[in-house]
Amino acid sequence: MPDHAHIALLVAVSAGITWALRALPFAALAPMRHSRIVAYLSIHMPVGVMLMLAIYTLRTAAGTAALQLIWLAIAVALTIGLHVWRGRALLSILAGTACYVTLMSLWG
Repeated sequence: MPDHAHIALLVAVSAGITWALRALPFAALAPMRHSRIVAYLSIHMPVGVMLMLAIYTLRTAAGTAALQLIWLAIAVALTIGLHVWRGRALLSILAGTACYVTLMSLWG
């Protein structure tokens, strides 16, 4: 059976490795903070990621029943309308998701 010093050493090594792995991305990105490419990506990448998720979601729903596509179109229209009106991504995503789930639960 290992003694207490051996266990303490194992915990210390594990903690050190965990800390280093969590700090590594910040240390690697520090020199690039003022890069034009990183500035461009920080502006355009969130929109691109959301667009890819939306396209993937709508593409996989394309083969479903007509009524489900109507509920999907209503939820997407609500999401877009709320985002254009209020400009809050979290509000529009949550409201669109809630609308779609409610419509599918009641009349899906």
